Amino acid sequence: MTPDFQHVATQTKATVRAAFLLFLVAAAGPAIASNCVPPAKMMARTELLFGAGRVSDVAWKRFLAREVTRRFPDGLTVLEGYGQWMAPHGTLAKERSRVLLIWHERSDSTDRKLDAIRAIYKRQFRQASVMRVDGVDCVSF
Repeated sequence: MTPDFQHVATQTKATVRAAFLLFLVAAAGPAIASNCVPPAKMMARTELLFGAGRVSDVAWKRFLAREVTRRFPDGLTVLEGYGQWMAPHGTLAKERSRVLLIWHERSDSTDRKLDAIRAIYKRQFRQASVMRVDGVDCVSF
């Protein structure tokens, strides 16, 4: 059997393009840091998105105090919102949501705290997931 050279060439081009894009993303990291205007400094930003359809305001405030604030006492922001997602059984789920924003120093310890918050919320409020989004920002106070 002879190889399909056009297919191999197409795969090779795609692999090279993907590698180049990964290089550009990796190279952008230091560029972001150098663009911080003093007194700003580079900090990690994590957004956690919580489904709130089954969670009362009282239960949320208790969860925030017991699980989040004690792990991140330096500060955080919560935004109220609306979200929707495709449920596993194929229907569109729509519900209130909350977005937790935390700026922090990146570390394994911080990752463990964030993952603990997600796991506890999912278990306590019977949620399928808590979305996590990470980024980097220039921050000053």
